[in-house]
Amino acid sequence: VHIHEIQDLVENELMQGSYKALARSYIEYRHDRDIAREKQSALTREIEGLIEESNLDLINENANKDGKVIPTQRDLLAGIVAKHYAKTHILPRDVVQAHEVGDIHYHDLDYAPFFPMFNCMLIDLQGMLTHGFKMGNAEIDTPKSISTATAVTAQIIAQVASHIYGGTTINRIDEVLEPYVITSYEKHLEIAKEWNIAEPKAFANARTEKECYDAFQSLEYEVNTLHTANGQTPFVTFGFGLGISWASRLIQKSILKNRIAGLGKNRKTAVFPKLVFGIKDGLNHKPEDPNYDIKQLALECASKRMYPDILNYDKVVEVTGSFKTPMGCRSFLGTYEENGELIHEGRNNLGVVSLNLPRIAIRAKGSEEKFYELLNERLCLARKALETRISRLENVKARVAPILYMEGACGVRLKADDSIAEIFKYGRASISLGYIGVHETINALFGTEAHVYDDEVMRKKAVDIIKHLKDTVNGWAEETGYGFSLYATPSENLCSRFCRIDAKEFGVIKGVTDKGYYTNSFHLDVEKKVNPYDKIDFEM
Repeated sequence: VHIHEIQDLVENELMQGSYKALARSYIEYRHDRDIAREKQSALTREIEGLIEESNLDLINENANKDGKVIPTQRDLLAGIVAKHYAKTHILPRDVVQAHEVGDIHYHDLDYAPFFPMFNCMLIDLQGMLTHGFKMGNAEIDTPKSISTATAVTAQIIAQVASHIYGGTTINRIDEVLEPYVITSYEKHLEIAKEWNIAEPKAFANARTEKECYDAFQSLEYEVNTLHTANGQTPFVTFGFGLGISWASRLIQKSILKNRIAGLGKNRKTAVFPKLVFGIKDGLNHKPEDPNYDIKQLALECASKRMYPDILNYDKVVEVTGSFKTPMGCRSFLGTYEENGELIHEGRNNLGVVSLNLPRIAIRAKGSEEKFYELLNERLCLARKALETRISRLENVKARVAPILYMEGACGVRLKADDSIAEIFKYGRASISLGYIGVHETINALFGTEAHVYDDEVMRKKAVDIIKHLKDTVNGWAEETGYGFSLYATPSENLCSRFCRIDAKEFGVIKGVTDKGYYTNSFHLDVEKKVNPYDKIDFEM
């Protein structure tokens, strides 16, 4: 029997009798007690922390969100409620408990599983622009110029980013938008002929170059001034560099020159889009390659503006099975075929649950056998948590996110009442197990006498742990047909959270909890001073 049911019975008895004044007093007392209890609830305290801006962890949790402005605070408020409801009504108790004590971390609880949302994706921009789509009240047809194409692209980015909680990527954007550069050129050529310009091709080339540069300048400004329904600038990534036509080359140059130029009168470095440049032998790798000049421009850009990141074509193919740009920071899709054709665009990641590896190592007390025993227990729990992400998307209709499921962003054109569940099966979508703190795990298990960087035996132990995780998720994928994958969690906030929880429970442990943070995934400890090339070799 719930307390409110007992209170209802007492109220009814008092109201039906002759003690009206007593009944009124009891009702007022009950109301006051309800308010007092509510003020002490975790939900109310979190809301107060937001309103009073005293919960700095919440306000500063996402560097891409300004937690002091109204639209973002509204999103944060919704996130507080969504997280509370998910933990009390949706997720299994053992999963919630493991999240709370720091055994695992259920990422993005402020969005999913309360909402049937997924993490990050590669937008099928080519399909949307080629076949047209509807957005809001407007029917969008195939663009007739590069300037229109980039304007529409900005709107697609904003819409998609409002319906997911992770990164939004456009793969090979130079090749996707190439046809619209050609269309613009043809328009300018027609104008030159119409006005009897002496050198029509030179005129068309010059005007097209200017239009393309301006189009990508506008796109960069749009991306950095947009705010999604999530209260933030879209976390968007552009992959480019492999196009070989003159139109693709022009797009590549326009993207890089705009980034080098910077934003506004102070020429600030643009935060977004994150740029990822592909390098391929025979295309742009060596001086004799046809696009080597653009690679040099990309390196100049990186030296001045930090981006683009560089992707080695052959290495990406070797590791992931095919070439594609990562979704958001570092989430790469595996291979997936439809009718014998590799498909990348329109695919996505369903979410992440990360393991606190150092915590397991601390509990193992130096026993490698005990470590793997505990690790396997945590892996079972992590799988259970990840499966809640899959089950939340079952029986969900396409109408919840028309831009994704009905208008082509996910590479499909479903009807409003169609189920979305099928498009996540058979490896079309990935779902990821993440991990934190391999460095501290080795220290907790084997001591700090030898650094994992310097000791080949310790390095092999670290690799063995990662291989065990990889073998486990591969097994899950074979059992279920879903694209379970291993994810090198990049989260400074989580590194801090896990370490803070463990230091409180286990105390300060040399080489483990003494720094106040754990090391990201498999990364080299930041306190180890090595040159960048040795760091890359170690982490490879």
